[in-house]
Amino acid sequence: MPDQLTVQSIEFNSYIGVTDDERRVLQPMRVDVELDYRKGAVAAAAESDDISKAVDYARAVECIIQIGTHGEYRLVERMAEKMVQALFTEFAIAGVTLRVRKSRPQIKNVQDSVGIRIARTRQDIIPDPKPASFLLESSRFFKKGTILDVAAGRGRNALYLAELGFSIDAVDRDEQALQELADCAKERGLTQLSVHPIDLESEPGVASTLHSEQYNDRYDGVLVFFYLYRPLFPSIIQALKPGGVLVYETFLIDNHDHYQHPRKKEYCLEHNELLRLTQGLRVLHYEEGQHEGSQESEQPFTARLVAQKG
Repeated sequence: MPDQLTVQSIEFNSYIGVTDDERRVLQPMRVDVELDYRKGAVAAAAESDDISKAVDYARAVECIIQIGTHGEYRLVERMAEKMVQALFTEFAIAGVTLRVRKSRPQIKNVQDSVGIRIARTRQDIIPDPKPASFLLESSRFFKKGTILDVAAGRGRNALYLAELGFSIDAVDRDEQALQELADCAKERGLTQLSVHPIDLESEPGVASTLHSEQYNDRYDGVLVFFYLYRPLFPSIIQALKPGGVLVYETFLIDNHDHYQHPRKKEYCLEHNELLRLTQGLRVLHYEEGQHEGSQESEQPFTARLVAQKG
């Protein structure tokens, strides 16, 4: 049984009902909610005595009321699902059980309330994103060992490689994203995945950056997906062991020209620029063009590289 935060009898008025007449009149609603903490989160909140480490129930109530009082609904099912989605977006929780009721339904012979009870896990609402398609194609170039994931974010690629048995160091400046990655790795028993919050765009010589000697000649592989900071390339290459492999993919200038994304051109590679930035590595694979994106409907223009350090 997971640790839970419970809030009962959240009351508000809403325009809801199947018929037009029902939706013309504000109807009293009542919501009960149970929020499942992630494993170890209650202990961390208790030890720190810090609200930022806990689920703020006042914010949870505000979130529920915001959904319930804005807009019109025909079905309580729709209202409940929208509340659940908002709660998962707002809080790092593992699960939600929600009961939404009409307090005074306009139904003959019903003396109390009517409503719905739904239970959802984070996986139900926010499925783990698939690893990058280019990583699926190029992971065969990695030998067993330790991989550095640069700008790892929430770790879709790091988790995939850890599941394959690689040891992973995931680095990013976003501490919250890394904490979510660490929690997910712990839940899956991936003890060989570690996270390191660092400022990737600090100047050389600053502590806790990729320029630090602790990262030099250390990794059997480095992967970088959809991140570009040109001054970092010498450190990325230096992080590879001799024989280590770099897998890199990010946006081409064509993507900005066609889709205005990224908004700034300097976040996009010029044609053949990735080859110039990684000069000195042996190119095992290189291509430019439209490729499969993270969503089925996406086909961004990217440059893709697999290269090996001599």
